[in-house]
Amino acid sequence: MKDKKIILFFLFLAVLIFLPYIVSGYWLRVLTQTFLFASIATGSNIIIGFTGYPAFGNIAFFGVGAYVTGVMTTTYNVPFLVTLPFCALSGFVLAGILGIPILRLKGHYFAIATVGIMETIKEIVDNMVETTGGGMGLTLPIMVGEPEFIYKYFYYVMMLCMLLSVLICYIISRIKIGYALRAIRVDEDAASVMGINTPLYKTLAWAVSAALVGIAGGIYAYWLSYIDPHTVFGGTYPVKMFAMILLGGATTVTGPLIGAFILEIISELVWSKFIAIHGMVLGLLIICIILFIPKGIFETFKGGFSFRKLLNNLRENSL
Repeated sequence: MKDKKIILFFLFLAVLIFLPYIVSGYWLRVLTQTFLFASIATGSNIIIGFTGYPAFGNIAFFGVGAYVTGVMTTTYNVPFLVTLPFCALSGFVLAGILGIPILRLKGHYFAIATVGIMETIKEIVDNMVETTGGGMGLTLPIMVGEPEFIYKYFYYVMMLCMLLSVLICYIISRIKIGYALRAIRVDEDAASVMGINTPLYKTLAWAVSAALVGIAGGIYAYWLSYIDPHTVFGGTYPVKMFAMILLGGATTVTGPLIGAFILEIISELVWSKFIAIHGMVLGLLIICIILFIPKGIFETFKGGFSFRKLLNNLRENSL
């Protein structure tokens, strides 16, 4: 079984590597955006799925990463790739500092607190007009080169970001910190009694998650060459992130990745054909996920597809 998973992964990787040479520019953009959401969802899953803390405002670190790249490339003329480690570092340090008081909260209290953090950082950036451009946004240097080369460049950079997120999640799931995070998710009090330093592991999980999301934000900023507070600190990103994690399975390594591919491609098809009802369809899809497959595709259909499983989940969630 393990060998089959490895073979499937390398086949998947081979397909991704050669896709830019056989698909149109439109689908290249769609796939690049899918990699972006897969990176955000996979990175966020370390704190949301592995640890069980609903960091609904985790997209704040996406915005932080975007503005780190934006300011460094425009104000200090730093090369784009050089800014990415600083995106990761800024997310890691900020989450580490904020995690000390915020991670004392649990459940919906923690979720609301993370949204508050996101809005606070957004307002700070919005008022730093001289540095960030404020509400007018920030225009980054445009990459020099042929359009075809630029499309492929960002496709591969975003793909590497996604693979990095998956790799780190996989490593975490196999080492001591991963087992500690699972114990915290199941019963934090029991984990503490067993000798697990829960504040340390929770803070570390959130910091690593923030670092990965920050890198995705930095790549996004340079890819679009324009950012503003409203876009990178909100929009539909938090909702999509949670939907992708729930769809694929919050307790798995590759679940958010699969969820991102399914949801983003469906979303793109709906957006292109039914612009007026895009938001409604996305909302209905999220409701269906919660009602029919709350544990994700992998966990729900373990052992094969069955309508009875879907109906049982509906019955349990309707009680």
